[in-house]
Amino acid sequence: MTHASEIEYPERRFRVSGGALAAAILLFTVGALDILQGISAVGADQLYVVGVDYVYRFDTTAWGWIHIVVGMMLVLCGIGLTSGTTWGRVAAMTVAALSIVGNFMSLPYYPAWSILVIVLDVVVIWAVAASWPVARS
Repeated sequence: MTHASEIEYPERRFRVSGGALAAAILLFTVGALDILQGISAVGADQLYVVGVDYVYRFDTTAWGWIHIVVGMMLVLCGIGLTSGTTWGRVAAMTVAALSIVGNFMSLPYYPAWSILVIVLDVVVIWAVAASWPVARS
């Protein structure tokens, strides 16, 4: 009979799959784009064209700060994702979904940019979910 202390376990190595690495790079990109979008909204309110009234109407400065905060969270999730941690994967999908909601709500202010970021966030969620390690039995 062998004891648990006598069993040799294989060395666990740090490894990030290709899909997770691609998602992390996209998270860095989307985060940087969100931060730049937020800075442009805070710094120069004339950049954004406000059309008809919208249910989710905020001041463009408020939207700018929202995008800056979400962008920073996306960059931090990208760092967590490259470390290969479970919290990084869960946080990446959660914050990408939050970014989708934020960009959907800011569609009237800058529609083309918001749609582009929404599509990138969907790709991030898909890449993280598709590269999730499968438990072996």
